This record gives sequence, structure tokens and C-alpha cells, in this order.
Amino acid sequence: MKTVFITGANKGIGFGIAKHLGLNGWKIILGARNQERAEKAISELRALGIDVPGWVNIELADLASVDKAAKEIIEKYPEASLLVNNAGIPGDMSVDSLHSEIDVIKETLEVNFIGTFALTKALAPLISNNRGRVVNVTVPSEISPYWHPLAYVASKAAQNAMMGVMAIEFEQQDIPIEIFSVHPGPTTTDLNGNMSLPGFHDIETVGQKMAELINDGQNHQGEFIELYPIVEEK
Repeated sequence: MKTVFITGANKGIGFGIAKHLGLNGWKIILGARNQERAEKAISELRALGIDVPGWVNIELADLASVDKAAKEIIEKYPEASLLVNNAGIPGDMSVDSLHSEIDVIKETLEVNFIGTFALTKALAPLISNNRGRVVNVTVPSEISPYWHPLAYVASKAAQNAMMGVMAIEFEQQDIPIEIFSVHPGPTTTDLNGNMSLPGFHDIETVGQKMAELINDGQNHQGEFIELYPIVEEK
């Protein structure tokens, strides 16, 4: 049985990915910040017959927490072969760039980029040993005229750069890790205030699509894959 660690897996897209990978035979390790929400998600997944041995507490804004979580994963789940970097925060999506607070920009970068990089770096030896993969849930680096909150887009652009650089280095150095990024497309989640507009998809649809992509047997090294591109507003 293949084992995956998914950050932010207690709700939203992370939960959808956990559900559909689990239904396809993966053992699911949840990454979460809140014990009550993590245990609720575990109960729901186990009710579907999914193998969820436990959860790992992780706060991406706290590098000590990231280090502790990585050590726990390496110790408890040495067979883990897939890391899904899903957790993130939105920043302030209600303001334009000139009204963005510096503290909010820094906080969003710390979680979405620095914390994600730190976790990927810490788990790289384990993933490499298992000839595994890293999948990032992100958005395009290209700026859309229809949706462009600065803190969030900048943090994900940095994450995309991380993926591209790592993919090249892994190939150049013969490191057996495959890394790629996936843009789920507009999805109704807590992150965007459960926004639901034409062109938006639900967690169930996106989770199933993500699982299908991860299980497709193809090599996606260095790719940025859009499940549902952002469409032009009418």
C-alpha cells in the first residue's frame, strides 16, 4: 500500500484529495493544525473504509513545527512516497496591491512558500529513498486580469519557482524524486469564503481529478498542470 502525507488534509481540497486517494488504495496521513478537525476528518475517511493510521500536527508558519512534523513522519511512516503540499492561507484577498499590508504579505509567504519549502526539503531524503513524488497545489504564476490577490499570487509564484528549480536539479543530480504542480482551478472552499460562481468546481470533483492525475502512471517532472483553468469573466 502506498502512503501519502497531505498538508491541510482535514478540510477543503486537501480533504478531497485524501478521500479519493484513499478510495484508490493509498494510506493517508493527514497534516493539520487542529486536533478536533483532524480527528473529525479521520472519522469521516475511516467510515468510507480508507486506511488512515493517524495525523501529524504541523504549522507551516512555524519552522520548529515543520521540523518536528517531518521527523515524526520519517520515524512513523518510513514507507511514505508522496508529499502533497496543499495547505496554504489566502492573505487578504479583499484589497488591491497598494492597500496590501506588509505583515500580511510576509505571513502569506511564510506559510505558502517558506513553510512549504522547509517541509519539502526536510522530507526529500525520505521521498528520494522511496523513489517518490512531491505534488504542489498552486495557481499560475502568470497574472490573470480577473483574479490577482497579491499576497496569495506572489506566494504561489514562489512555490512554482521552487518546483521548477527542484525538477531541474533532481534530473541533473539523478535524485529519484518527481515534483510537479497542479492548479485545481476555481474551487469553492473556505479559503475563498466558499465563493461559488460560474466556472467554479466543488471539492469532490477536484479531489477526484487530483487523485486520477496522481494515479495516471505518467511522469510529470517539472510540469505545471491545470485541471480547470481560470476562465474569462463574462
